[in-house]
Amino acid sequence: MDIQHHQLIDSYKRHLNYLRISITDRCNLNCIYCNPLSSDTKLLHKEILRYEEILRIARIGVQLGITKIRVTGGEPLARKGCCDFLQKLAGIPGLTDLSLTTNGVFLDEHIDGIRAAGIKRLNISLDTLDREKYYRITGHDVFDRVWRNIMLALDRGFSPIKLNAVVIRNVNTDEITRLAGLSKDYPFHMRFIEQMPIGQPSAKAAPPVLVPEIKAFAASIGELIPVKKSPNDGPAERYRFSDGIGEIGFISPVSSHFCASCNRLRLTSDGRILTCLLSNISEDIKTPLRLGLLDDDLTAVFLRAVARKPFSHPEFLSPCQQPEQMVAIGG
Repeated sequence: MDIQHHQLIDSYKRHLNYLRISITDRCNLNCIYCNPLSSDTKLLHKEILRYEEILRIARIGVQLGITKIRVTGGEPLARKGCCDFLQKLAGIPGLTDLSLTTNGVFLDEHIDGIRAAGIKRLNISLDTLDREKYYRITGHDVFDRVWRNIMLALDRGFSPIKLNAVVIRNVNTDEITRLAGLSKDYPFHMRFIEQMPIGQPSAKAAPPVLVPEIKAFAASIGELIPVKKSPNDGPAERYRFSDGIGEIGFISPVSSHFCASCNRLRLTSDGRILTCLLSNISEDIKTPLRLGLLDDDLTAVFLRAVARKPFSHPEFLSPCQQPEQMVAIGG
């Protein structure tokens, strides 16, 4: 099989050129919407893909048409050797866009290595600007360090720096305007994300805060001026304030999902190609890889996954359909 002749185009004619790679299921935080059950058993070391295995899979993906990769976790900077891996990943011919999602806690320890790998864009989780509330959401009193590291990344020239806030009713809804206001004072891309029905988080009791409500809060401090989307943009609906130097984005996986234009696949840390964040449909690529099969065989795994990608996620999930916790998937 000549993999150069294959493209990752699913049965709905969507061109899948974006791969999210989770390199670990471990995280140093226990966010209530992502990793609420911190006592859950983690994967054994032998079950996690080795870096060389991930690089081989990524090379095949790029040959098939992947041009954009985001490295996630868990917390990717919690895995030893992450920066060396990023540098090798960035060197794959044909890969044009590489970024990193992090909670920011370890950013100061690795920022030079991240820059050396050629990464310019960062996504950093920031659900609150209140230290006590940060502890309530994450289980750890590290807000001050995270904020210093965000400022450090800004000083080191990372751009854009996207700050991701998952909006949780009765937890941080009162901070939407304050978080939105960051885009007035800093060149940050503030991203508000609807809480998704992943796993069984403790914060699910209250109804989700949807984008129309979030947008109304943000608009209360200034007119939201639409920003034209670029070809490499994700699903965010983008705006800016007239007096702002940054921008605001709203991501609506619940109220107005973007399945029809989804261009993503996910590689989980335990070696599965996942076709949808809200679906358990996946293809095991670790087993054939460790059996010593050829690139053509691994290409076939990619193509099977693409063929099984659903047009959209279910509108309502029964308990048996509930996906894993976000920390196990790599959002």
